[in-house]
Amino acid sequence: MKLTDILKDSNYKLTQFSQEQIASFEETIFSKEVRGKKLPHITCLVRRKAIQLKPEEAVRQLYLKVLNEDYAYPFERMEIEYAVSFGREKKRADIVIFDKQNTRAVYIMVELKKPKLKDGKEQLKSYCNATGAPIGVWSNGDSISYYNRKEPNYFEDIPNIPKATEKLSDILTERWTIDDLVQKDKLVTEKKSLKDLILEMEDEVLANAGVDVFEELFKLIFTKLYDEMESGRNKTRHLQFRNYGDTETELKEKIQGVFDAAKGKWEGVFGDDAKIMLTPSHLSVCVSSLQDVKLFNSNLDVVDEAFEYLINKSSKGEKGQYFTPRYVIDMCVKMMNPQQEETVIDTAAGSCGFPVHAIFHVWEQILKDKGIPKSHLFTAEEKPVECTDYVQNKVFAIDFDEKAVRVARTLNLIAGDGQTNVLHLNTLDYERWDEKTNDEAWQDTYFEGWKKLKKLKKDKKSNRDFQFDVLMANPPFAGDIKESRILAKYDLGKKPNGKYQTKVGRDILFIERNLDFLKPGGRMAVVLPQGRFNNSSDKNIRDYIAEHCRILGVVGLHGNVFKPHTGTKTSVLFVQKWDEKLCPKVDDYPIFFATMQEPSKDNSGDKIFVKKKDVVASARHSALDAESTSPEVAEPIDHYEASTQDLDEYLLDSHGHLIVKHDLFNHDGKTKDGIAEAFIEFAKKEKLSFVGKP
Repeated sequence: MKLTDILKDSNYKLTQFSQEQIASFEETIFSKEVRGKKLPHITCLVRRKAIQLKPEEAVRQLYLKVLNEDYAYPFERMEIEYAVSFGREKKRADIVIFDKQNTRAVYIMVELKKPKLKDGKEQLKSYCNATGAPIGVWSNGDSISYYNRKEPNYFEDIPNIPKATEKLSDILTERWTIDDLVQKDKLVTEKKSLKDLILEMEDEVLANAGVDVFEELFKLIFTKLYDEMESGRNKTRHLQFRNYGDTETELKEKIQGVFDAAKGKWEGVFGDDAKIMLTPSHLSVCVSSLQDVKLFNSNLDVVDEAFEYLINKSSKGEKGQYFTPRYVIDMCVKMMNPQQEETVIDTAAGSCGFPVHAIFHVWEQILKDKGIPKSHLFTAEEKPVECTDYVQNKVFAIDFDEKAVRVARTLNLIAGDGQTNVLHLNTLDYERWDEKTNDEAWQDTYFEGWKKLKKLKKDKKSNRDFQFDVLMANPPFAGDIKESRILAKYDLGKKPNGKYQTKVGRDILFIERNLDFLKPGGRMAVVLPQGRFNNSSDKNIRDYIAEHCRILGVVGLHGNVFKPHTGTKTSVLFVQKWDEKLCPKVDDYPIFFATMQEPSKDNSGDKIFVKKKDVVASARHSALDAESTSPEVAEPIDHYEASTQDLDEYLLDSHGHLIVKHDLFNHDGKTKDGIAEAFIEFAKKEKLSFVGKP
């Protein structure tokens, strides 16, 4: 019998265990008749007697194998269903391992019963407190967590548990390089997200720490990014953002020192006098939670998700500022195809997703031209001078939210190796830019970027028109502009009869403003509410766009894409400004239309990830379409059918991270071609100026 059949209707999973462990375990399953029914049983590794194999028991027995085979703990030091006393009440702990010397003192407490981390951890902590166990483990067979109980209600994450031949101090004092972090990244080994860890920290320490949660977590992520980058460029360097057995005071001094070095490297995000405000004990817990997480990967998706959560939490979703999912951004970048010699801007930048992913797109072209392979630590490593030149001279971003700008600057400072053109300005109210740009305090942070942006003005005396090649943006949907002073600057601020309106949707003004930023022949991808494409009252907006641009395409996004923040149905509009050479004006032309079929998120806003069986199903479907004549299709089917027991597992990318299930583009050759690839074929047939020949 297969374990997947036993766990089918439960919340337990097997992803923490190797296929070899699962296969050898399945060989020991046998059937036994109970009340006239044949039920699966196994001989318990500790109790040495036959027991019925329920989902919870399957995970427990597998973890007993792990403790014995991987950590060398003898079964004689273990007990199952250990009685833990709470006054007159007794509860049963799943697994305990006793101390080697003091054979009745609990050394490690293992809790496997609760499929939800928060519930399971609370129960585990109560057991550790009641028995004095210094080490706790929680797992549901998928995600796993390790804790060191330092005092009641004060538990620190640890990277692993010690083997039978090791002491806890061996685990805590082990020196880590960046390669160790890549190999032991908690996001991969424990199947967690950075957002999950932040929620845990908020639950346990930050909610009662009396600090600005956004600011303190931003400082820690900022510090850790710097530490990882330094080690990414010197592989022998030991990571500093770790507790190597330091006292809490020593640890705070060390982390403050790394933070100060990061401020020196990446200026204009924190003030010179900024300090970490967490107490030494609170900081110690946060460092232990974050130290085993690798923030850098090929696309910074890890930090994006965390910053999105923090910014939305701190700004309470004001002005409809919802970060664009990175798979939507990647689709836009693939379709707009920015080149090394072209300028790019995002006028409502948020955390700078569009500019950063445009940077990655161009970097990959540069590395490919130079024959340099894209490595696992693509974003952290030193790159050819052409890569940093591109970031420092061609990529720009603007946002009016100061917190978002600081996050965006951090990500761009990393990419630009200490320089960036992310500016804190109100894109729509360009008439008052001079008040900002002449302010000395503003200039201290943004002057270099502003100096470069001014060179792209069409008219040196005006802040309205610019000469950008590519603009990609997701402007805020919510809220109307009511100031007559601002409305008077926009054609779309007028009614069809020529009179100015009393209020206009923010996103409508952004359409016109964005076109001001583009040079003739420049192209734009902009996320808009679906109503702008359908409502009869918005016909004047559609006419305005058609008058100024060729409409290249419209991609309808699924209603779940921006959940949990909003269920507003959106589409992405792709246009190219009319130009005699790059985009000659014609009256009639084809337009690319597509609609996203895969939701990418569930109704709660949680991402849906690709499983191996999805790829097999897709490949089989393609094979049937091609009447099984394509060897390219047959290969993945053969590969996966050879190991059908793991088809229910998630498909991982080359960095060991989960892949969101969407149909917007082919993810690194691991999923099916999508909307972006279809658009590129359309663009080649139409001989659009920014794609290769068909």
